[in-house]
Amino acid sequence: MWKSLVAALLFVTPALAQEQATAYEALRVVGTQFGRGALKHLVSITGVGGNPQPESWKITLEDSNAPGSVREIQVAGGRIDSERAPSRSIAGSTEGATINTAHLNLDSSGAYAVASHTAERSHTRFATASYTLRTDERGEPVWIVTLANKSSRPVGTIYVGASRGTVTRTEGMFAGATMEDVETGEDRDNADEGGIIGTAKARIKHTFHRTQEEAQGMFERVKRSFSDFIKRD
Repeated sequence: MWKSLVAALLFVTPALAQEQATAYEALRVVGTQFGRGALKHLVSITGVGGNPQPESWKITLEDSNAPGSVREIQVAGGRIDSERAPSRSIAGSTEGATINTAHLNLDSSGAYAVASHTAERSHTRFATASYTLRTDERGEPVWIVTLANKSSRPVGTIYVGASRGTVTRTEGMFAGATMEDVETGEDRDNADEGGIIGTAKARIKHTFHRTQEEAQGMFERVKRSFSDFIKRD
């Protein structure tokens, strides 16, 4: 009997972990409570220590009536857990930095799928994932997924475009290579280096480029329009 109970618990625990709300689901809670119009003022959404999804999401909204012109809402367990002014200032001005949710095609579950695949390709082992969705320098939404080991030490960060699913940057992986390194003529410029260094750089960039292509394929399988999601009852 006890063996059966233990086996049942081992089966149920991973299932419960998968049931943690995604970012889209947390945003739906906010939209239900404050109206969908509130989501037009979305500045960022963050969640830490996800396995793979976090227990709570912190949603920052632009609000001219709030201190610092922003307010912070925490969603946990399918409801609003708290609402307050941010505990720390947001880097830069929020003006013009709001996320156009119509451009969102990647939920946090999809961001995890892309990030975990990227980590696997770079031989990076991790235990948890922390998420931030915000705009990049071009005003496009981007997921920043930071992976940590069992000791909560960061082991890598992946930047994934939330609109097209492109892995644009990594930290702690592929020696910091970005798509700019791959797509420019830098490889040709460094061709004269030769030897071990030149070969290592070429291998890193080749692996990154291949991983980026694979991540794009992963995105096509997991993409999810927020506009379609929020319209569902």
